[in-house]
Amino acid sequence: TKLAEAQARTEERVSQLEVAVTKLAEAQARTEERVSQLEVAVTKLAEAQARTEERVSQLEVAVTKLAEAQARTEERVGVLEASMAKLSEAMQQLATQVGALSENIGYGLEDIARLVLPGYLRYRYRIAVERLERRLFQLDGQVVDVDLYAEGKQGRRNIVVVGEVKSRVYAREVSQFQKMLQALQPQLPAPAVPVMFGYYIDLSAMEAAGSQVLLIASYQPVVETQSLPSPRRKKRQD
Repeated sequence: TKLAEAQARTEERVSQLEVAVTKLAEAQARTEERVSQLEVAVTKLAEAQARTEERVSQLEVAVTKLAEAQARTEERVGVLEASMAKLSEAMQQLATQVGALSENIGYGLEDIARLVLPGYLRYRYRIAVERLERRLFQLDGQVVDVDLYAEGKQGRRNIVVVGEVKSRVYAREVSQFQKMLQALQPQLPAPAVPVMFGYYIDLSAMEAAGSQVLLIASYQPVVETQSLPSPRRKKRQD
């Protein structure tokens, strides 16, 4: 009886072991499946890592090329900066030369005006002046440089010739001259006779001057309709 009971217990334990072994086998199968999945994942990860390393290598090559291109660009920028500096220096020298040339031309034209205007004004407008000179005035705290200045007479009337010399005279220059002369008139000893002398007199300047400003070109006579009131005189033939 005891042996039979022990046998029964043994068989029960064997059954339990069989169940445990079956579960263990199932767990082992699941583990192997997971291991297989992990192997696949690791394989894919290794492939991805290889691709990443390849892309990193490509990026390193690209960065190297970019660095070389940047170095070449900086070198070219340096060359351009040097060229710009030389160009700027050349432009400054040119501006200085042009300014000097303009000043020389201006003084030369002033000399021509001082030489020819006294006789021309006497012949054309009966304005008698001994000689024209430069004169400085104080106007609103600033120094005003008058190119041509002379006190004289027009007939029996005392006048002051106030002139400005420009190589090219346009309406803008005439308007500026008239504004300056209007402000300067209180300092003058007699009514002003405004004169502008230049190489070229533009039509717009003639329209702006009207009969208020004498425009005289170095190469052409004054327009006949442009004159200041003057005492009557006998007609003369050229």
